[in-house]
Amino acid sequence: MATITDLRARRDALTAQRSSGVTRVSYDGKTVDYRSLTEIDRAIEALDREIAAAEGRRMVRHVRVTTTKGL
Repeated sequence: MATITDLRARRDALTAQRSSGVTRVSYDGKTVDYRSLTEIDRAIEALDREIAAAEGRRMVRHVRVTTTKGL
């Protein structure tokens, strides 16, 4: 099982590459090619959940719903 430090390092690498728009990520001597930026976003979310679980806390999600009446 990965440590919290390892999980954070992976998340930081993914976040850095995500912000630059690159889909190839390298960390801990490994290179992973993602098919899209959306796939990277999902990987970041999964790592956030793993980190939260390792720290003994839950992820809280907020959903904002907006509606408009036809113009």
